[in-house]
Amino acid sequence: MNPDMRAFLDAFDAEIVFGQVVVRRWERGFELRHVSDLAAAPHTLAALNGTELRAWAQSAAGGAFRPLKSAPNLRAGWRAMAADGAALELLLHGLYPGAVADWFAARSPHPPITSYRQFTARQTGMYRLATMLPDSIAGAAIRACCHADFCLKRRLWTVDGLKPDDADQKSVIPCLEPCALMLEFARKAARLEQNPAPPSGQPVPDVAEGDFDAPNNPRRLRFVLEKQALAFKPTAV
Repeated sequence: MNPDMRAFLDAFDAEIVFGQVVVRRWERGFELRHVSDLAAAPHTLAALNGTELRAWAQSAAGGAFRPLKSAPNLRAGWRAMAADGAALELLLHGLYPGAVADWFAARSPHPPITSYRQFTARQTGMYRLATMLPDSIAGAAIRACCHADFCLKRRLWTVDGLKPDDADQKSVIPCLEPCALMLEFARKAARLEQNPAPPSGQPVPDVAEGDFDAPNNPRRLRFVLEKQALAFKPTAV
């Protein structure tokens, strides 16, 4: 068993909540189920194996594809059993790829955290636009894209003027560096700064999560709100 999984098992006695999943010690193995099904009788839940659980996590309740597995829209109504720690690791990786390894790395004395500026400095081509955002606007984009409505990972990376997420804001799953979705959103935010577009009403549920060209994309609308908040922020004296 990997050291990260061994440490994870040592971190809890009876159960632990990991994202939207509760892991329970069960006889000589483990049971996983959605947190909203905590009190449900086992026979009322679909029994899924590892392959089925990975497929289950690919889409949200409405059938939309989940490009971000840490989004708070994992479907409920299932349970999965793991005979040992190795089997549990595979199940968790299917739900939250790489999350246990990141959890372990974040507990080290010097976590491998990559800041927004470090991450964007490595980009080339069209993604170089992300480096052009000033810190305040980059912070607004990060708050919008990584909001708890959209991602359950606790963001440890940051940009000047923006604090990491508080421990109780999201989940125990850490985020050590910007993800591909954040990078694309930052690129879009830079485009919007060059060519501002007016907001377009309320978020529309059937807009694809990564469709940042849609004016009513929920992250785009939250970005507008975050920038408005910046405009009304009192000036330090």
